[in-house]
Amino acid sequence: MLRLGIDLGGTKIELIALDSIGRELLRKRKPTPQGKYQGILQTIKMLIVEAEQALGQQGAVGVGTPGALSLATGKIKNANSTCLNGQPLQQDLENLLHRPIRLENDANCLALSEATDGAAVSVPIVFGVIIGTGTGGGIVVDGKILTGANAIAGEWGHNPLPWPQIAEWNHPPNCYCGKQGCIETWLSGPGLMRDYQKTSGSILEPKEIALKASQGDQMCEAVLQHYEDRLARALAHIINILDPNIIVLGGGLSNLQRFYHNVPKRWGAYVFSDQINTQLVSPRYGDSSGVRGAAWLWDVK
Repeated sequence: MLRLGIDLGGTKIELIALDSIGRELLRKRKPTPQGKYQGILQTIKMLIVEAEQALGQQGAVGVGTPGALSLATGKIKNANSTCLNGQPLQQDLENLLHRPIRLENDANCLALSEATDGAAVSVPIVFGVIIGTGTGGGIVVDGKILTGANAIAGEWGHNPLPWPQIAEWNHPPNCYCGKQGCIETWLSGPGLMRDYQKTSGSILEPKEIALKASQGDQMCEAVLQHYEDRLARALAHIINILDPNIIVLGGGLSNLQRFYHNVPKRWGAYVFSDQINTQLVSPRYGDSSGVRGAAWLWDVK
């Protein structure tokens, strides 16, 4: 069985082809047409056609997307790629590709990937976190995605930042969802950049902030320590509710290795337990793990 996974990201659309036991056969990516729904549909179709021509067979298609399918309308809701909201993405792709597809939230795909053959194999409860352009979350229990009654299970990014400090009360940033102070606005890549800009008056990409911190820049170090404390508070909130065995980070910011040591040291101050067994781990398949999870939508054991 050929499985094709699509990761529909804010800046890129990535495809992976897996064989029946999860070996990677092919990987391709193209830039995401910004704000152009029809362009996104055509780019996905092009990736799949090119992959199937290269491999000489048709595949089952799974798609990881920001947001989720509304159970009321069958259309996308809650996507930070706002041109997707209100669109019948699954139906339109099925019409374009002439076959059924499976579609899930991108953070659910990350969690499924790591629970299937990644860093959280055979773990009862996995919480998958995306910290990148946006901030998402997904839950896998006993190898199966937990969608929830409203198809929003794991959407931690649109809760307020817990245990806010006084400075965080006074100027909470606006979120695209219309609320203020959402976790996403603090912990996304743009949130980290905004915090640095507010502190320094200049603009740096997250990887540049991390590099300068490692070289002894005190301002960059202070900004990252604030970020780590916010991440610890936000994840402690998840531990207090879901109590996962493993939390796996995905998205571009998951590449900052200092988080895996520093954040668990901080979250003990907020978790309601005398012992914390939850592990914070990096994804086995890197920041593209979610595309594997999209392919695994056709083989959930």
